[in-house]
Amino acid sequence: MAARSKARKRAFQILFEADQRDEGVQTVLADWIRHSRSDDRQPPVNEYTMQLVEGYAQHVARIDELIATYAVDWDLDRMPVADRNIVRLGAYELIWEDETPDAVCIDEAVQLAKEFSTDDSPAFVNGLLGRFKDLKPKLRREA
Repeated sequence: MAARSKARKRAFQILFEADQRDEGVQTVLADWIRHSRSDDRQPPVNEYTMQLVEGYAQHVARIDELIATYAVDWDLDRMPVADRNIVRLGAYELIWEDETPDAVCIDEAVQLAKEFSTDDSPAFVNGLLGRFKDLKPKLRREA
């Protein structure tokens, strides 16, 4: 697995854990970093994972607002936890990380959905992030 894919997977796991624990993502990120430094069995948290988690933390309110607005017939709280956090991470990377091509952001999010969520999740993630991609210029101006 490519380094960026591993970084995204770890970032998703941190967002998921924070959601489950009802903690801030930066608190969970700090826990992961501390554990990786004190336990050789824990994988290190690389720079891109930190960049994704910290970037998401800066835009969390706007990202949740976008998901609530564009996820047709889905309340954020009713959404499966894995899907919610995959879309959160994908939305951050798609809208605010210029160095990653849009198609890569969407494909990586779909792959996470295939690995961690339901059979219907990849299509849901693809559709919602595809909508964000189409609206990206507008969404960036509004941010």
